[in-house]
Amino acid sequence: MIKPLFSNIVVAITGSDASILAAKYAITLAKIYRGHLTAVYVVDTATIRQLMLSKIFIQEESQEYEQSLEANGKRYLSFVEELARSKGVKLEGELRRGAVYTEILTLAEDKKADLILLGGWEQHRSARDIISHVHREIMVNAKCSVLLVKEPHVDHIFRQL
Repeated sequence: MIKPLFSNIVVAITGSDASILAAKYAITLAKIYRGHLTAVYVVDTATIRQLMLSKIFIQEESQEYEQSLEANGKRYLSFVEELARSKGVKLEGELRRGAVYTEILTLAEDKKADLILLGGWEQHRSARDIISHVHREIMVNAKCSVLLVKEPHVDHIFRQL
C-alpha cells in the first residue's frame, strides 16, 4: 500500500490574506488526503526583543505589542479552526512564541509534518518583499516539502468542498 502524500500538514498563519488563503488550501488538502492539520501562529518575540535592544521599544511598549500579537494570533487561529470545522476537517491550532521560522520548523518536526504551507506574497508589496526572510529560512531548512500558496482560485475550490 502506498503511503498518502500528506499525512501531517502544517500551515503558518500570520493574519494576512495570503496566509488565510494558505489555510483554506491546507484545509482542502487535509480533507482530500484525510491528513492531520495543524495551524500555527507565532508571536515574534525575537523581533520584539531586538527592537528593545535597539532602543526602539521600551519595556512597556514591547509588553503591549506582544499582548496585542497574542490576541491577534488567538483570533486568527480561532477563525481558521472555524473554517476547518465548516468543512468537516479537524484542525489543531498552536500559538507559539519565539523566532517565527524557528518555531514553525520545530513544530513541523514535532508533528512529523510531510508538508508546510506558507502564504504567498500580497500584490501590494514591493519586489524585495516577494519572499521574506522567514519564508527563505523555512524553505531552506525544512526537512519536509514546503508549498508557497499562490493559487488564485483557492476561495472557489474551498467553497466547492
